Amino acid sequence: MVRAIVGANWGDEGKGKITDMLAKESDIIIRFQGGSNAGHTIINNYGKFALHLLPSGVFYQHTTSIIGNGVALNIPYLINEINTLIERGVPKPKILVSDRAQIMMPYHVLFDTCEEARLAGKSFGSTKSGIAPFYSDKFAKIGIQVSELFDEEVIREKIQRVCDLKNVLLEHLYHQPLLNPDELLETCHQYRDMIAPYVCDVSAYLQDALKEGKTILLEGQLGSLKDPDHGIYPMVTSSSTLAAYGAIGAGIPPYEIKDIITVVKAYSSAVGAGAFVSEIFGDEADELRRRGGDGGEFGATTGRPRRMGWFDAVATRYGCRIQGATEVAFTVLDVLGYLDELPVCVGYEIDGKVTKDFPTTVKLAKAKPVYTTLPGWKCDIRGIKNYEELPENCRKYIEFIEKEIQVPITMVSNGPGRDDIIHRVSR
Repeated sequence: MVRAIVGANWGDEGKGKITDMLAKESDIIIRFQGGSNAGHTIINNYGKFALHLLPSGVFYQHTTSIIGNGVALNIPYLINEINTLIERGVPKPKILVSDRAQIMMPYHVLFDTCEEARLAGKSFGSTKSGIAPFYSDKFAKIGIQVSELFDEEVIREKIQRVCDLKNVLLEHLYHQPLLNPDELLETCHQYRDMIAPYVCDVSAYLQDALKEGKTILLEGQLGSLKDPDHGIYPMVTSSSTLAAYGAIGAGIPPYEIKDIITVVKAYSSAVGAGAFVSEIFGDEADELRRRGGDGGEFGATTGRPRRMGWFDAVATRYGCRIQGATEVAFTVLDVLGYLDELPVCVGYEIDGKVTKDFPTTVKLAKAKPVYTTLPGWKCDIRGIKNYEELPENCRKYIEFIEKEIQVPITMVSNGPGRDDIIHRVSR
């Protein structure tokens, strides 16, 4: 049985908590794309954690956590995350890394930073984690695969080829010091020694696990609207954020994915540049940002204040459709208890016409939100375990959104803790 947990919007939907919760009934949890450029915040008995590369199931001793071949593998970052968990009292997790995963190199971060500076006001809002240069190299076939670290002749030749190409750009475009192939080779040797204990033929491992009837959880990073094909291109990430890519990024057959849990936030938030139709500003945004999440709406990786907005049913319905959502986990609902009224964006006005279909980026830039306003419930809903005990206006808000997005909401998160969850449909 394979489940995928993915985001419906711009990321920051609260996937980490849902993965952490469902990992309890899983054997294997897999990160299948992205890198350390975004984080998942998790609160459990060990404390509060922001995970960036590790799957959100590392807090359970019965699970195996896997870094799939689709991940941008920052090796020192991964080792540091593992050590940080252990230092904070978490039992050492069982971790496997695909021998086909590719490696984030220091020059990827350098090029990301240089390009964002060069673009200045027209930049893509990168976290400067090296993600775009990493995936560019992967598809230009000059990326470094984990398996190549263990062949001295191959890695030496690859490093020289990389330096020949990158140094032209560093000298003539970015005016930066040149890469030294001997230093990079030594870095690769260090990375090899650090990652060696974890390397595995993950696809073969998963094939055996599927034959044995193991329960597997695919954990996505970011959300539908950051997908390079189906998102708000070019203000997107550089790997597919969709559940369908989970099969590729983990190395399993696509037909094995039986359940796609798409995480949806009770309001909207985003880190980084790009179209955001229901965005709000000023005091209204500051108040929602301050109350949002646990300790406020700030990026788990960058610390940047998240852009805030009301719930966008147009974007979310599209995000669920493109993910192939079979069910929705609805998060941070408790945050909205202070509001008298709750605006919901139910359509976009573009060139004088109202549409409920999510458009391409060019048209999205012209879109204005069309709102329906629902009454608030004006009370704290944390601690409630049964759906029927929620205030009537709170239930009406959930049911209105469920009708708009056209996917059943089976889980409602009403607090930051692992157990702050209401199940609407018995699993």
